[in-house]
Amino acid sequence: MLSAFMAFLHHAAAFVLFGALMVEMVLTRGELDMNSARSLMRMDAAYGISALVLLVVGFGRVFHTEKGAAYYFGSAPFLIKLSLFVIAGLLSIQPTREFLSWRKAVREQRLPDFSGAKRRSIRTVIHVQLLLMIVIMLCAALMARGIGFIG
Repeated sequence: MLSAFMAFLHHAAAFVLFGALMVEMVLTRGELDMNSARSLMRMDAAYGISALVLLVVGFGRVFHTEKGAAYYFGSAPFLIKLSLFVIAGLLSIQPTREFLSWRKAVREQRLPDFSGAKRRSIRTVIHVQLLLMIVIMLCAALMARGIGFIG
């Protein structure tokens, strides 16, 4: 039962993470207003929280469920999946820093500066993160079926 609940939490966190990135992508496409600035800050927080839940629950599954750590660490798709997740996390630092820098302006009802180059850079990062998440999903499917087992 615990294994099934952990799988549910893992998948729910993955859907929230992907959804938050999709909303960020949509919100960064148009003109920034106070509502979209607040939404971007909230979506980035949801992204961060869901990423943390994914890591904690994911490693809980690796070390405390029936397949065991040897299975996961002997799986090329798992190692790729984990590496891509780390890369996505490192990429997320730039948008998070940007959105966090907006707190004071938004509190004061001022629109943050989100001009051309800055917007394009953040959107590029979000697109790359979404692409990485899709490859991670492929790796998860391969891993679950024992494809690419090297151990």
